[in-house]
Amino acid sequence: MPAAGKTTMAGFLSRRLGIPYISKDEEKEILFDELGFSSRAEKVKLGEAAMRLMYDFADRLLERGLSVILENNFENSSREGLEELLKKHSCTAVTVRLTGDCRRIYERFLERENAPDRHRGHVVNDCYPEPCGKRQERKPLSFDAFQAGIQARGMDTFAADGPCLVVDVTDWEKVDREAVAEEIERIASGIEGSAAGEEKAGCGTESGEAEEN
Repeated sequence: MPAAGKTTMAGFLSRRLGIPYISKDEEKEILFDELGFSSRAEKVKLGEAAMRLMYDFADRLLERGLSVILENNFENSSREGLEELLKKHSCTAVTVRLTGDCRRIYERFLERENAPDRHRGHVVNDCYPEPCGKRQERKPLSFDAFQAGIQARGMDTFAADGPCLVVDVTDWEKVDREAVAEEIERIASGIEGSAAGEEKAGCGTESGEAEEN
Protein backbone atom coordinates (compact mmCIF):
# COMPACT_ATOMS: atom_id res chain seq x y z
CA MET A 1 0.00 0.00 0.00
CA PRO A 2 1.20 3.54 -0.66
CA ALA A 3 2.56 5.37 2.41
CA ALA A 4 2.51 2.20 4.51
CA GLY A 5 6.16 2.60 5.49
CA LYS A 6 7.78 0.21 3.02
CA THR A 7 11.02 2.18 2.66
CA THR A 8 11.38 2.52 6.43
CA MET A 9 10.81 -1.20 6.93
CA ALA A 10 13.10 -2.18 4.06
CA GLY A 11 15.89 0.02 5.37
CA PHE A 12 15.60 -1.48 8.84
CA LEU A 13 15.54 -5.06 7.57
CA SER A 14 18.50 -4.37 5.29
CA ARG A 15 20.61 -3.13 8.20
CA ARG A 16 19.37 -5.74 10.65
CA LEU A 17 19.72 -8.75 8.33
CA GLY A 18 22.72 -7.55 6.36
CA ILE A 19 20.85 -7.88 3.06
CA PRO A 20 21.03 -5.19 0.34
CA TYR A 21 17.73 -3.64 -0.67
CA ILE A 22 16.64 -2.13 -3.95
CA SER A 23 13.90 0.49 -4.06
CA LYS A 24 11.90 1.01 -7.23
CA ASP A 25 10.98 4.54 -6.16
CA GLU A 26 14.64 5.50 -5.76
CA GLU A 27 15.32 4.24 -9.28
CA LYS A 28 12.34 6.26 -10.52
CA GLU A 29 13.67 9.42 -8.92
CA ILE A 30 16.96 9.05 -10.79
CA LEU A 31 15.06 8.63 -14.06
CA PHE A 32 12.79 11.59 -13.24
CA ASP A 33 15.80 13.83 -12.65
CA GLU A 34 17.83 12.62 -15.62
CA LEU A 35 15.07 12.29 -18.23
CA GLY A 36 12.00 14.09 -16.90
CA PHE A 37 8.53 13.64 -18.40
CA SER A 38 5.93 15.78 -20.13
CA SER A 39 2.87 13.54 -19.85
CA ARG A 40 1.30 10.87 -17.68
CA ALA A 41 2.17 8.27 -20.33
CA GLU A 42 5.86 9.19 -20.20
CA LYS A 43 5.82 9.00 -16.41
CA VAL A 44 4.31 5.51 -16.56
CA LYS A 45 7.07 4.40 -18.96
CA LEU A 46 9.72 5.63 -16.52
CA GLY A 47 8.01 3.62 -13.79
CA GLU A 48 8.13 0.51 -15.97
CA ALA A 49 11.81 1.13 -16.69
CA ALA A 50 12.50 1.47 -12.97
CA MET A 51 10.83 -1.89 -12.39
CA ARG A 52 13.04 -3.53 -15.02
CA LEU A 53 16.13 -1.97 -13.45
CA MET A 54 15.12 -3.27 -10.03
CA TYR A 55 14.72 -6.80 -11.36
CA ASP A 56 18.00 -6.53 -13.29
CA PHE A 57 19.94 -5.45 -10.19
CA ALA A 58 18.30 -8.26 -8.20
CA ASP A 59 19.21 -10.73 -10.95
CA ARG A 60 22.90 -9.79 -10.67
CA LEU A 61 22.90 -10.20 -6.90
CA LEU A 62 21.10 -13.52 -7.01
CA GLU A 63 23.55 -14.80 -9.61
CA ARG A 64 26.22 -14.38 -6.95
CA GLY A 65 24.25 -16.32 -4.38
CA LEU A 66 23.19 -13.23 -2.43
CA SER A 67 19.77 -12.53 -0.97
CA VAL A 68 18.07 -9.22 -1.76
CA ILE A 69 15.17 -7.12 -0.50
CA LEU A 70 12.92 -5.62 -3.18
CA GLU A 71 11.00 -2.59 -1.94
CA ASN A 72 8.04 -1.71 -4.10
CA ASN A 73 4.27 -1.30 -4.25
CA PHE A 74 3.83 -4.76 -5.71
CA GLU A 75 0.54 -5.32 -7.54
CA ASN A 76 -1.06 -7.78 -9.94
CA SER A 77 0.91 -6.45 -12.92
CA SER A 78 4.18 -7.09 -11.04
CA ARG A 79 3.63 -10.81 -10.73
CA GLU A 80 4.96 -12.06 -14.08
CA GLY A 81 8.35 -10.35 -13.84
CA LEU A 82 8.84 -11.38 -10.23
CA GLU A 83 7.91 -15.00 -10.88
CA GLU A 84 10.36 -15.15 -13.80
CA LEU A 85 13.15 -13.85 -11.55
CA LEU A 86 12.41 -16.33 -8.78
CA LYS A 87 12.11 -19.24 -11.20
CA LYS A 88 15.40 -18.38 -12.91
CA HIS A 89 17.29 -18.56 -9.62
CA SER A 90 15.17 -21.23 -7.89
CA CYS A 91 14.50 -18.75 -5.10
CA THR A 92 11.99 -18.74 -2.29
CA ALA A 93 10.56 -15.27 -1.63
CA VAL A 94 9.37 -14.03 1.73
CA THR A 95 6.69 -11.38 1.22
CA VAL A 96 6.37 -8.74 3.93
CA ARG A 97 2.96 -7.17 3.32
CA LEU A 98 2.38 -3.91 5.19
CA THR A 99 -1.29 -3.22 5.79
CA GLY A 100 -3.61 -1.62 8.31
CA ASP A 101 -6.48 0.82 8.65
CA CYS A 102 -6.89 2.25 5.16
CA ARG A 103 -8.20 5.60 6.42
CA ARG A 104 -5.15 6.15 8.62
CA ILE A 105 -2.74 5.12 5.85
CA TYR A 106 -4.59 7.47 3.49
CA GLU A 107 -3.96 10.31 5.94
CA ARG A 108 -0.26 9.47 5.92
CA PHE A 109 -0.38 9.41 2.12
CA LEU A 110 -1.71 12.98 2.04
CA GLU A 111 0.89 14.11 4.57
CA ARG A 112 3.65 12.57 2.46
CA GLU A 113 2.40 14.18 -0.76
CA ASN A 114 2.62 17.61 0.89
CA ALA A 115 5.94 17.03 2.63
CA PRO A 116 8.66 19.48 1.45
CA ASP A 117 11.17 16.66 0.98
CA ARG A 118 8.85 14.51 -1.16
CA HIS A 119 10.29 14.15 -4.67
CA ARG A 120 8.01 16.16 -6.92
CA GLY A 121 8.24 13.57 -9.68
CA HIS A 122 6.04 11.30 -7.57
CA VAL A 123 3.48 14.05 -6.93
CA VAL A 124 2.90 15.61 -10.35
CA ASN A 125 1.67 13.67 -13.38
CA ASP A 126 1.80 16.08 -16.31
CA CYS A 127 5.29 17.56 -16.31
CA TYR A 128 8.58 17.22 -14.43
CA PRO A 129 10.64 19.29 -13.86
CA GLU A 130 7.79 21.70 -13.22
CA PRO A 131 7.71 24.74 -15.54
CA CYS A 132 9.82 27.65 -14.26
CA GLY A 133 10.49 25.67 -11.11
CA LYS A 134 7.05 26.52 -9.71
CA ARG A 135 5.18 23.91 -7.70
CA GLN A 136 2.01 22.91 -9.52
CA GLU A 137 -1.16 22.64 -7.49
CA ARG A 138 -2.72 19.20 -7.70
CA LYS A 139 -6.15 18.18 -6.46
CA PRO A 140 -5.71 15.66 -3.63
CA LEU A 141 -6.72 12.09 -4.37
CA SER A 142 -9.99 11.26 -2.60
CA PHE A 143 -10.12 8.49 -0.02
CA ASP A 144 -12.54 6.50 -2.18
CA ALA A 145 -10.18 6.69 -5.18
CA PHE A 146 -7.20 5.80 -2.98
CA GLN A 147 -8.94 2.73 -1.58
CA ALA A 148 -10.40 1.66 -4.93
CA GLY A 149 -7.00 1.86 -6.62
CA ILE A 150 -5.39 -0.34 -3.99
CA GLN A 151 -8.10 -2.98 -4.30
CA ALA A 152 -8.32 -2.92 -8.10
CA ARG A 153 -4.56 -3.33 -8.52
CA GLY A 154 -4.26 -6.03 -5.88
CA MET A 155 -1.85 -4.12 -3.64
CA ASP A 156 -3.63 -5.29 -0.51
CA THR A 157 -3.49 -8.98 -1.40
CA PHE A 158 -0.26 -9.41 -3.37
CA ALA A 159 2.14 -12.13 -2.29
CA ALA A 160 4.89 -14.01 -4.07
CA ASP A 161 4.91 -17.80 -4.11
CA GLY A 162 6.30 -18.42 -0.63
CA PRO A 163 5.82 -17.41 3.01
CA CYS A 164 3.94 -14.15 3.60
CA LEU A 165 4.21 -12.01 6.73
CA VAL A 166 1.34 -9.55 7.23
CA VAL A 167 2.30 -6.57 9.38
CA ASP A 168 -0.27 -4.08 10.73
CA VAL A 169 1.26 -0.62 10.36
CA THR A 170 -1.78 1.44 11.37
CA ASP A 171 0.28 2.82 14.27
CA TRP A 172 4.00 2.82 13.48
CA GLU A 173 4.85 3.30 17.15
CA LYS A 174 3.45 -0.15 17.85
CA VAL A 175 5.20 -1.97 14.97
CA ASP A 176 7.75 -4.47 16.29
CA ARG A 177 10.27 -4.41 13.47
CA GLU A 178 12.66 -6.62 15.39
CA ALA A 179 9.98 -9.32 15.56
CA VAL A 180 9.56 -9.09 11.77
CA ALA A 181 13.32 -9.54 11.30
CA GLU A 182 13.38 -12.51 13.67
CA GLU A 183 10.51 -14.18 11.82
CA ILE A 184 12.32 -13.74 8.49
CA GLU A 185 15.43 -15.30 10.02
CA ARG A 186 13.35 -18.22 11.29
CA ILE A 187 11.79 -18.76 7.86
CA ALA A 188 15.15 -18.44 6.09
CA SER A 189 16.69 -20.97 8.45
CA GLY A 190 13.94 -23.43 7.58
CA ILE A 191 14.44 -22.83 3.86
CA GLU A 192 18.19 -23.39 4.15
CA GLY A 193 17.66 -26.54 6.19
CA SER A 194 15.26 -27.91 3.61
CA ALA A 195 17.68 -27.05 0.80
CA ALA A 196 20.54 -28.81 2.59
CA GLY A 197 18.42 -31.94 2.88
CA GLU A 198 17.63 -31.83 -0.83
CA GLU A 199 21.31 -31.38 -1.66
CA LYS A 200 22.16 -34.54 0.27
CA ALA A 201 19.54 -36.33 -1.76
CA GLY A 202 21.14 -35.09 -4.95
CA CYS A 203 18.80 -32.17 -5.59
CA GLY A 204 19.76 -28.54 -6.10
CA THR A 205 19.69 -26.02 -3.29
CA GLU A 206 17.50 -22.96 -3.00
CA SER A 207 18.70 -19.49 -2.09
CA GLY A 208 16.42 -17.37 0.03
CA GLU A 209 15.17 -13.98 -1.09
CA ALA A 210 13.53 -11.51 1.25
CA GLU A 211 11.04 -9.44 -0.71
CA GLU A 212 9.63 -6.23 0.81
CA ASN A 213 6.06 -5.55 -0.34
